[in-house]
Amino acid sequence: MWECKARSNPCDQDLGVLTPKSYHAGKQKKQGCKYFMNREEKQKLKAEKKQQKAKEKQARKEVRSVYKETKGNKDREIKWGKLDNTAHLFPVIAGEGMTNVYRVAVILKEEIQQELLQQALDMVLPKFSVFNCRLRQGMFWYYFEENGKKSPTVHEEHTYPCRYIDEHRNRSYLFRVTYYGCRINLEVFHSLTDGNGALNFLKELTYQYLRLSHPELGEQYGNRLHKHTSLNTEDSFLQNYKKSRFEKSYKSEKAYILKGSLFPEGKMGIIHGHMPVDAVKRAAKKYDATINEFLVAVFIWAIYQEYLKGMPSKRPVTTSVPVNLRPFFNSVTTKNFFVMVTATFHPKAENQPFEDVIAEVKKSLREQITKEHLEEIFSYNVTGEKTMILRTIPLVFKKIGMKYVYNMAASANTATITNLGTIQVAPEYEGYVDHFSVILSRSKGQNLKMCLCSYNGMLTSTISSVMKDTKLQKAFYRYLVANDIPVTIESNGVYYE
Repeated sequence: MWECKARSNPCDQDLGVLTPKSYHAGKQKKQGCKYFMNREEKQKLKAEKKQQKAKEKQARKEVRSVYKETKGNKDREIKWGKLDNTAHLFPVIAGEGMTNVYRVAVILKEEIQQELLQQALDMVLPKFSVFNCRLRQGMFWYYFEENGKKSPTVHEEHTYPCRYIDEHRNRSYLFRVTYYGCRINLEVFHSLTDGNGALNFLKELTYQYLRLSHPELGEQYGNRLHKHTSLNTEDSFLQNYKKSRFEKSYKSEKAYILKGSLFPEGKMGIIHGHMPVDAVKRAAKKYDATINEFLVAVFIWAIYQEYLKGMPSKRPVTTSVPVNLRPFFNSVTTKNFFVMVTATFHPKAENQPFEDVIAEVKKSLREQITKEHLEEIFSYNVTGEKTMILRTIPLVFKKIGMKYVYNMAASANTATITNLGTIQVAPEYEGYVDHFSVILSRSKGQNLKMCLCSYNGMLTSTISSVMKDTKLQKAFYRYLVANDIPVTIESNGVYYE
C-alpha cells in the first residue's frame, strides 16, 4: 500500500494529509492585543519593540556597510562576464510555458520571519557575483552584467513553484526568494548556476538568517561567510576541456514520450516522498546497485508498468540524468558545471521483470559516468562554441539554430531525474534544519521530472508534473513500499482541487 505517515516537525502541518494548502500561505493572526494588557505587560511590550527596532537599525547599518564595501560608488566600473557553455541555451528557450527555473528549498524547524529573511538576503547577495547580476543581449552572445539594484523583495509564497522569472518585475535579478511556514525557497533561472551552485547560496542565506533570528549564533559567529561557502566564479568548462574534433556528433534515438491531460499553463503538481536512506540502501544492495541507480530503475519500471502496460515498445524509456562534474575535476565553481547522461531501458518483450530494467540502467549509467567520457562530452560542446565560424554568427541567427537543435534533441528523453546527493550543513546549524527538497520545471517533451536529495539520514524524492494523472507517482512509491522502504507523502494538493 501507499503509506502516509505524520512527521515530527511541528511546522510540517500538511505532511501525511494531501491538502491544497501545502504551498499556499494564509496570513497568520497576531497573538495578543494591547487593549487587554495591564501596565506591566504594556511596558514589557514597549521594551521589546524598542529592542527589536535597535536590532533592525543595526542590521540595516550592516547591510549598508556591506553594499558600500562590495559595490563602491555609483561611478564604479560595471563588471560583466560571459555565460558558461551550458548557460547559453536557457535564455533562448525560456518562456512562460517552459521557464527553465528550478527550486532548492530548506525546511527549518521554526516559522520563517519575512523581515529577517529579507535582511539576510540583503547582507549575503552582494558577496555572490554569480547571483548579483542581470542578463544582457550582445551582438554575438548573451552576457551577464553586475546588477546595482537592491536585492529582490522576499515574498510569502502564494503561487505554484518554478514560475517564469520576469526580470523586469524582479529588479533585473534572475532568481527569487520566497517562504511559506518553515520553508525557505530559492528559485533560480538555470543560466545562473546549477543545483549545487544554488545550494551553496541557499545554505549561506540560511546561515545568515539563523544568525539574525538567533542572536546567540550571531554573537558567536558574526556575519562572516562560512569557511565551506564557495565564491569561486571560474568557468570550469573552459578550465578543463580538451580540444576535440567538432565534426564528430552524438546521435540519439527518439524516446517514449509521456502523454496525457495537462494542467493549465503555470500550474504544477508536486509530490514529495520522504524515506530513510538506510532502507533505500538495503533495497538497492539486493540488486548490487547504488541508490541513484536503484531509484532511476524504479522510476523507469513505473513508466513501463503504467504507460506501456508491460508491453514491448519500439522506442526506449530514456531518462536524462545530470552529473555534477565538480568531484571529477576538483572544482568548487558556483557556475554551471554538469553534463547530461542517459539511463535507458528497451522494452523488447512482454512483462519483463524489474531485474531486466535495473540491469540495463546500471550498464548504461556505468558506461557513461567515467571521467574520460564526461570530459569528452563537454569538450565537444566547448570546442563547438569556440569555433571561429560559430563565434562570428550574430546572436539573432544563433538563437534560431539553438532552438532548432533543442527541438530536435527534445524527443530523445522521456523524463529527467536529478540527484543532489547528501547535503551537509555546518554543525552549528544542523539542529535548526529539518530537511531539503528540489523541484524541476517542465521542459519540451518532458511533462514529469523527479529530484532526489538526502539530509540527516532521510532521502526526499520530489516528483513535479504538469500532468493530471498520478498513476506513475503511485506506482513508483508503491514499489518502494513493497521493497520494505517506509514512505511519507507530502503534496501541494493540486490533484485534489
